[in-house]
Amino acid sequence: MTTGATTDIREASDAGLVVGEDGLARPVWASKDLMLREYYDGEWGLPVRDERGLFERLSLEAFQSGLSWAIILRKRPAFRAAFADFDPDAVAAFDDRDVERLLGDAGIVRNRAKILATIGNARATIALRDQGGLAEFIWSFQPEVTPQPRTLDEIPSRSPESVAAAQALRSQGFSFVGPTTVFALMEAVGIVDTHLIGSHRRGTSGVWSAG
Repeated sequence: MTTGATTDIREASDAGLVVGEDGLARPVWASKDLMLREYYDGEWGLPVRDERGLFERLSLEAFQSGLSWAIILRKRPAFRAAFADFDPDAVAAFDDRDVERLLGDAGIVRNRAKILATIGNARATIALRDQGGLAEFIWSFQPEVTPQPRTLDEIPSRSPESVAAAQALRSQGFSFVGPTTVFALMEAVGIVDTHLIGSHRRGTSGVWSAG
């Protein structure tokens, strides 16, 4: 199921980049679906440094585990409605009735373990405020250098920093925060830049240079 394929695909390179009629190069995954292209162009990899924004993305990455990101992105409005716009204070107050409500909500991914993890992670997010907060905690694992992939095969799925961050988050009471999930979060919020060299988005976060 897609939101409709784009029709401006003009050229695919060996690196996995596609140049559209607008002259912009994007990875293949962001070139065949309008929703994914808009997400890639306007959000993915841009810095997120606020508590609610990071809690939302951490929650969505956890729900994505074992699924495609496109599924989660299409369900994002429903997730926001179901989880009080990812307000940690509101989600932390969810009780058994809310869990049953969420399990009956066809608009989201109805996985009990992931729902309970999201509620638990909201409570852990609140507890982290005494240590500077979730944003400061996660951004403290920013590496000194970022990957410089020229092909899709060169993009890592984890890093020493994501392993360390996952371990630290678990020690603070978070769950569904394995090294791969945390690395995906780090990509999504600009902590690392894994845009392919040659992509029009490479180096646009303001955190890392294009080189």
